[in-house]
Amino acid sequence: MPSNPFPYRPLVIAALVVAVAGASGCSWFRKGSTLYRESPENRPLEVPPDLDRPNTDSAMKMPPGGGSVSRSSMSAPAATAAGNTGFTVEGERDAVFDRLGTALAGIEGVTVVTRAQLLGSFDIDYRGSKFLVRVAKAEGGSYVSAVDPRGLPATGEAPVQLMAALKAALGG
Repeated sequence: MPSNPFPYRPLVIAALVVAVAGASGCSWFRKGSTLYRESPENRPLEVPPDLDRPNTDSAMKMPPGGGSVSRSSMSAPAATAAGNTGFTVEGERDAVFDRLGTALAGIEGVTVVTRAQLLGSFDIDYRGSKFLVRVAKAEGGSYVSAVDPRGLPATGEAPVQLMAALKAALGG
């Protein structure tokens, strides 16, 4: 009986057929859609109709009362809502700011940490309390107020006492 010189020949041929079929990308496993033929970067992007443009309904809406907010302007209703932590002084904002700096320097226990004339504010440390004293243009002059770090009217004994002393010094 002659011996077969290549006993693994059928296995090698079968492996070769499987390798060629797998490498060529058998059409049995392909999808028929043309969208998947292109690379993901070139496929069209579908966006719902209401999301293809930003909402511009209130884009050009003017603020109530008109005008713009510049420097540290404050409307009169917001100024009177502060209660006993603010008062109005006659004069332009910059002039009142300078007078306020002089008045703060004359009050014992007041430490002016920073001074920002463009913003119209003094960062104050007084009797263990830290707050801002702001000057804003208002109807009939300038409005001087004490404001906490959140931008709300400062509460507590120290801001109220300082505002009373400043009101007496500035004649508000």
